[in-house]
Parts: sequence; C-alpha cells; structure tokens
Amino acid sequence: MPVINRVAEFQADIAAWRHDFHANPELLYDVHRTAQTVAEKLKSFGVDEVVTGIGRTGVVGIIKGRSDTSGRTIGLRADMDALPITERTGKPYASKNTGKMHACGHDGHTAMLLGAARYLADTRNFDGSVAVIFQPAEEGGAGGKAMIDDGLMERFDISEVFGMHNMPGIPLGRFAIREGGIMAGTDEFVIEITGHGGHAAMPHLAVDPVIVSAHVITGLQTLVSRNVDPIRSAVLSVTKINAGTAHNVIPRTAKIAGTVRTLDEAVRNRMEEGIRRLAPQLAQAFGAEAAVSYHRGYPVTVNTPDQTAFSIAVAREIAGDDRVDPRVDPTMGGEDFAYMLQARPGSYIFLGNGKSSELHTDTYDFNDEAIPYGVSYWVRLAERALPVG
Repeated sequence: MPVINRVAEFQADIAAWRHDFHANPELLYDVHRTAQTVAEKLKSFGVDEVVTGIGRTGVVGIIKGRSDTSGRTIGLRADMDALPITERTGKPYASKNTGKMHACGHDGHTAMLLGAARYLADTRNFDGSVAVIFQPAEEGGAGGKAMIDDGLMERFDISEVFGMHNMPGIPLGRFAIREGGIMAGTDEFVIEITGHGGHAAMPHLAVDPVIVSAHVITGLQTLVSRNVDPIRSAVLSVTKINAGTAHNVIPRTAKIAGTVRTLDEAVRNRMEEGIRRLAPQLAQAFGAEAAVSYHRGYPVTVNTPDQTAFSIAVAREIAGDDRVDPRVDPTMGGEDFAYMLQARPGSYIFLGNGKSSELHTDTYDFNDEAIPYGVSYWVRLAERALPVG
C-alpha cells in the first residue's frame, strides 16, 4: 500500500479542513466562504497563481513544476457545493446551516485536492504545470459548464482533465473506473395533456386527461423495453402526476413529469425522439392533445481510453493491482464533470468510502480514512503525467 508517507503525515490537517467545510456547507454558486477559504489556503501553500471568479465562484490554482520542457498543463478537479438537506449525522462537525449539508462528500473532495496542492507546491517533482480546479454548483447548477464557458481550458491551456468522487459501498483503499460512459446523461421531461373537462358522473361527455395520462405513462415504458437495444442502458421514470382539484370533477388538463437517464448519445437521442412522438399520438387516440417539453441536463460522463488506462495504472500504484476495478458498472446518476470531459480528454474515478450511508442521504459522511488514498492518487497522477526528465 504505497500511500505517500508525507501525505499520511498531514492527514489530520486535511481532515480538519474537511470538517470546517462540512460544518459550513453552501449551495450551488453561493459558495463564497468555501471559495475564499480555498483561495487563501492555495496562496499560503505558495501556489504560483490563484484565480477566483471562474464560473462565477470557481477557483483555479496553477502550480508550476521544477521545469517546463513539456509545456503541458493537466487539470485536477474537485467540487465545492453541498445539498439542500437537513443533516442527521450527529457529528461534532455537523452542519451549522439549517437545511444545508455536505451529503455527497464534496467537502472531502475539496479538502483532498487542497492536500494535493500543498504537497505539489512544496515538492514540484513534475515537468509542466498542474491546474487545481475547485468548481461550484455541481449539484444541478452546471458549474462545470460555467467554468468551461468562462474559458477554463483555454485560459490555463489545460490539455487533459481528471476528476474523482467518493463512493459508498466500495471498500476503503480501493478505486473503480471504466472506459466510456461511467455516469449517465440526465434529462427531464414534462408532458401536459389537454382533454375536455366535465362532471365525474358523466365521463362520456368529457375527454378525461387522467385516463390519457395513465396510458401515456404505460406507453412511455415501452421506449426502454421495446425501442432501446437491450445490450444498452436507459432509464425512464415518471416521478410527478398532477391533475384535478375535486372528487367529482374531471379536469381539463393533466401534467406528468420525469427523468431519462442514458449512457450514450445515440440512446439519448432515441429516447427524446420517442417521447416526442409517442405522447402526442397516444393522446390523439383518445381525442386529447399532448405538449412535450424536453430538457437536456448533464451529458454522459465519458472516460477517454488513454486517460482511463493511465488512471488505472496510477490507482494500482497507490492501492495495488487487485484493489482497482477497471470495469466497474456505470451508474445512472449524473455528474457535470461531463462538460469538462467534452472539452478535453480525461477520466473520472471512484474512490472507496467504505461502509457508509448512501450519497444524498441525511446520515451520510465522508470517510476521513479515505484521505491518504485520494491525495496520493492526485499527487502520483500529476507526477506520472508530467515526469521530470
């Protein structure tokens, strides 16, 4: 287990930073305290350039190696924002902000990347530059896209970009990754069905949008079971149904909404086309109309082949060959690091959080024992990607 000894020595410092972030969670782009703390620490480490306000509240630190014959810069990214959840962990460092909680481990991600920045700024055992990227608004705010739109990659001349996320259920000290789609594209749809209202005792004089909604919901499920190649993956979940205000009135309209998750763009396109085609035609068969609104959310998070193979090699150096899963099953959750992987080649890896509550629950907590593994991965990745000599 070649965790870097010096990293292990200041694990307690990194854990203390993490606890501070955990106690003071902030949402979406409103991460001003967190971003300020990150910037101050980067400056105290002697990071060569610290830039704030990228993607509204993002922070980027540039660490120059002992030489620059390669002329390359690689990016390492952590997310800073929390979730709108009331915490129930009972930890001494539990959230002080009611209704806000680090329930996804972004406090740990930020602290680990700060730890890596401290080590890299001190040792500088690489040729080129490392950009440490601290991103706001991963939890539904597309902060990754905001940073890209602000010129992140071009401004700092980043050639490759890497991300990491803790994962409950993966044993402590282990990593998991896969080439290709590792996290899903996250789309949303709303279908508004318009019929003809009437008395509930006289349904023959109405066009009942509730009945139409039921058939549309059933029909939508065939898009996965009968329209998508069974070797590929898609999820369609209807999560909202709204219609009517009284027991004895057939309403005029009904609205259904839900999410679509896919792991490649071809399936994603097919699902959107299917919803737009099927809902209006089913509604028409009952004498009703259906208007479809479809919103594309985060893209599929796609790991590129060469960078994935490289990340596997680095993770094996830290954890051992048998403690890295190179073909982990993808997850249908979404991740806006996908935008960065659309802009540059790179990879996204899972770090074991051990036996903990699941992500996005009010009892979840990042495992401080994972810190040496995560920081060591970042350090070795930078040093191996930008070797001296």
